[in-house]
Amino acid sequence: MLTALVRLRSALQAAALPLDLPGAEEQRAARQEMVDQLEDYVIPRLMTIDAPLLAVVGGSTGAGKSTLVNSLVGTRVTTPGVLRPTTRSPVLVHHPEDAEWFGQDRLLPDLERVRHSTNDPDALQLVSSETVPQGLAILDAPDVDSVEERNRLLAAQLLAAADLWLFVTSAARYADQVPWGFLKQAAERSTAVAVVLDRTPDDAIETVASHLARMLASRGLKDSPLFTVTEGKVDEEGLLPPQHVADIRGWLESLAADADARAAVVKQTLEGAIRTLTGRSFRVATAADEQVEAARRLREDADRAYAEAAERIREACADGTLLRGEVLARWQEFVGTGELLKSLENRVGWLRERVVNAVKGKPQQAEQVTVAVESGLQSLVIEHAEAAAERAEAAWQQYAAGQALLAGADRDLGRASRDLRRQVERAVREWQQEVLEMVRTEGADKRTTARFLAYGVNGLSVALMVVVFASTGGALVVAEVGIAGGSAVLGQKLLEAVFGDQAVRSLAERARRALDVRITAILDGERARYTAVLDGLGLAADAPEQLRQASRRVDDVRFAASRTASDAVGDSDGAGDGAGADDGAGDGAGDDSSTES
Repeated sequence: MLTALVRLRSALQAAALPLDLPGAEEQRAARQEMVDQLEDYVIPRLMTIDAPLLAVVGGSTGAGKSTLVNSLVGTRVTTPGVLRPTTRSPVLVHHPEDAEWFGQDRLLPDLERVRHSTNDPDALQLVSSETVPQGLAILDAPDVDSVEERNRLLAAQLLAAADLWLFVTSAARYADQVPWGFLKQAAERSTAVAVVLDRTPDDAIETVASHLARMLASRGLKDSPLFTVTEGKVDEEGLLPPQHVADIRGWLESLAADADARAAVVKQTLEGAIRTLTGRSFRVATAADEQVEAARRLREDADRAYAEAAERIREACADGTLLRGEVLARWQEFVGTGELLKSLENRVGWLRERVVNAVKGKPQQAEQVTVAVESGLQSLVIEHAEAAAERAEAAWQQYAAGQALLAGADRDLGRASRDLRRQVERAVREWQQEVLEMVRTEGADKRTTARFLAYGVNGLSVALMVVVFASTGGALVVAEVGIAGGSAVLGQKLLEAVFGDQAVRSLAERARRALDVRITAILDGERARYTAVLDGLGLAADAPEQLRQASRRVDDVRFAASRTASDAVGDSDGAGDGAGADDGAGDGAGDDSSTES
């Protein structure tokens, strides 16, 4: 069971619920409560099952908890007062022989142990007293309805770490909603509870106690002991007259003196806590599933926005879109204008030699085409990257969780990165250099030919870029579409005159793929701004199922233990029947034992 519960704690911690989804806040609180209870009570109690019974005294503001604790101990160990909240730091009173059970590594390990009076809510004040019977410890907790949130949270934490709740209320406060919320939790968890009706006038005891008893019964706590403490003057030490708390003290002392009774209380509370933990864990797992699904949708929205941008850039780089405006003008200057291009529009099938011989390009004109291509390509990529950022942001804005993530991001995700232009400029220049190297490598054995020398590496590189911007898979797709189409055909003819048909197709495809790789890398970097936000949430797709499996494992161990216990009881009953048949004295002993129990 201990191993199973440790795994359950790990699974709960891994089931992150960071997104603002409906019901997520409630399940976050539930998840934290369960982790705290496992760490503060369930696991430490299983490891030290023989530790003293811990009775936590909790209740409403002004119910007289501290005065009751002091009166039960017989000396002032905690500070009552008029100002609220009174108890800020919890005080645990124990027998000196039980001190070893309450070290830092045991119960409530996150609270610092101190032996002096303090108001630090992160400290647990330990007080040893001979008046507290061995086997029992009493812890004075802050008010469950304190005006300070830290006190309320601490009170809930301490009550969740109790073997026994000694719940204190008063004639004026017994019907308050907040305390009954805690008592409802106790009933659901089968926590052992005793209720103290404190500060009750003599003439109101019967009426109030009867009503309170009916309320307890209707809420599943009919078996909880109910004690009443009448109003009385306290002495100079702040203690009630001993007879006012005699019933409670006697009950606690008898409980401490009976090892079996203490074990029964611990077992009841511990088993109830474990049973409740597994049930609540499945609800957290469902909430974790919703978190994973929401993150998946958000990720898909971002992926879709940037995939669409990549496809649009890819299309624009292949359908001749870039062979317009400045790029077309500079290319025409390089290859010459006039009759050549006009003829190409109508007679794409001119002989290669006549087309090639018509080119009038010069090195400086090739450089101008390169600059125009660089500028046009940069503008194209930046435009679509900006559009992708806007589409992704708009998609996320449709969800409350997405809105929260956008608002909490350390930068404006609806705009492209600040250094996008620099990245694109570098990528385009690197691609152009790669195209240049492709041409240089391909023409290694043709550098001395007249045609290679006539156009040079730069001129042929420019021609290859033009072909790339009007081709898919190495084949021209706009060969007959106006001036741009004619320009692309002319570029291909120039390259074919030097390298041949097949080589040109291969060069164009390699250059296109190289450009696509660089553009994809840039867009992936932009998309990563969104996915990094999701990755930072700490969501694991398998966390919900891991939590379910851990919960089932705890249930399996619990049911197996129950069957084993039932079998043991059955065997014991059988043995008892046999002994009774042989020796009548056994019946008498059994009667005495039963009466005493």
